[in-house]
Amino acid sequence: MNESSLESPSRIREALKKSSQFRILGQNMDEWIHYLFGGNAAVSIVVLLLIMLLLFKEGLGFLPQNLDNLRVYRHAGLEYVDYVRTEVDGFTKLGRDLNQLRLDEVLALQKQGRSLEEINASLGEFDAFNEKFSDVTTDLNGILSDQTELASGLKERVLISDNQKQEIQMLLGEKKTEEAAKLKPEVFDFAKETQPLRDMFPQFQEANRNLERNVNGLLSALPKMPNPDAEAELQKFAANTRALVATLPDQEKEMQAWDVNKPVPMWKAVTSFLFGPRWLTASFWQDWYGVVPLFVGSLLISIVAMAIAVPFSIFAAIYINQIASSKEQSFIKPYIEFISAIPSVVLGFFGVAVLGSGLRSLSNVSWLQWVPGFPMSERLTILTAGCLLALMAVPTIFSLAEDALNNVPRHFTEASLSLGATKWQTIIKIMFPSALSGIISAVLLGFGRVIGETMVVLLCAGNRIEIPDFSAGLGAFVQPAHTMTGIIAQEMGEVVQGSIHYRALFMVGMALFFISLLINYLAQLVVRKFRIVG
Repeated sequence: MNESSLESPSRIREALKKSSQFRILGQNMDEWIHYLFGGNAAVSIVVLLLIMLLLFKEGLGFLPQNLDNLRVYRHAGLEYVDYVRTEVDGFTKLGRDLNQLRLDEVLALQKQGRSLEEINASLGEFDAFNEKFSDVTTDLNGILSDQTELASGLKERVLISDNQKQEIQMLLGEKKTEEAAKLKPEVFDFAKETQPLRDMFPQFQEANRNLERNVNGLLSALPKMPNPDAEAELQKFAANTRALVATLPDQEKEMQAWDVNKPVPMWKAVTSFLFGPRWLTASFWQDWYGVVPLFVGSLLISIVAMAIAVPFSIFAAIYINQIASSKEQSFIKPYIEFISAIPSVVLGFFGVAVLGSGLRSLSNVSWLQWVPGFPMSERLTILTAGCLLALMAVPTIFSLAEDALNNVPRHFTEASLSLGATKWQTIIKIMFPSALSGIISAVLLGFGRVIGETMVVLLCAGNRIEIPDFSAGLGAFVQPAHTMTGIIAQEMGEVVQGSIHYRALFMVGMALFFISLLINYLAQLVVRKFRIVG
């Protein structure tokens, strides 16, 4: 036997030993990789759970605080006074409509070449009418002023009493019974305390009858307007005024039926947030935390953004994937994807300094006056913010849509072309339907990107916390608005931790959280449906 044959068993054993060591090392490496990635996933889940816990803990604490807020609103008589305030505000809004009508008519007459003296002379009858109309609520304003003073004073006393009760509970928890005994919160008989407000009801009725007579007298002799458009607007004003006057009897019945001791149910604290039309804080009168104006603002801005971004993104994805040459692809695709690298604050500055002013100047072009809402009275509007958010959504939708087109099997295209279909027929009838589930996912993810954006809307949307005037039709899109994300960014740094305002912002965060869940759920449903159909 030669030497090599004698050494072969030992070499084999050594090779097997090394192989076993490498296998053990590989198994250990697999375990380390498993623990590394599994640990990172676990940390992500834990962080998400902690965020959800904080969000729900602080957010749900808003409900009892808001319930107390609503109870004070009723017990102090503010709810009763707001019947009068609502009526006065309605006529005040009509007065603003008259002033706007005069301004529009002045501008129209100036375009006709009229001098200021001629304009004032032609609008003299209207100005006299406007002055008389502004005086119809004089009696109501006096009643409102007296009731506001009474209700504000009672509210202040109630809040002081509630604060003393909370302080007593805190002292008793610290076993400081002697200090707690020194505090004696005021006890209220709310029916008796609010009786002076109800005693003014006869005066309120008399003021309403006088107002009704004065308004009917004014509307029976409307002034003549120089232009037909202004005449039509004045007739519309008269119809709105008559409609408001017609509501006065029902409002008086509600005031008579008002009960200060009627309990405020817990569900009111929820519905006043979910369906409340006002977000009003730091008010001398009453704070309101209704998410509707913020949600509507976010939704309208998202609609504008998606209306612009979706066609641009999908058409660009189809062009790059199916039509463009390799040189065009290498040039266009990186530039589109580079947009996502631009900081949102930079885009916000661009919107404030350039886009907003540019859109406003464009709206003053004479041949664009047929566009609803033009000319724009504001430069920071829903349209301005929506255009910028569209720019931010394009890279997301484009990249995902292009990936969806890439995932369509090549033999689909080859089979279509071999059967004699043109390039466009193949794209429209084969490629696009086959990639539709991925494209819809891209659109929904782009929508989530848009509705969650903060800095751009904070800088460019105008930050007016009001539901847009939908009577203007599509002109509502050129009005300022505020958003859910913007209100959190704007107000969170200014509120007192633990206050009702602080927790209301967490409730807005919860609403955004559920909206995100809903978007993802709908995305899964749509994708599943189209996969089944395909």
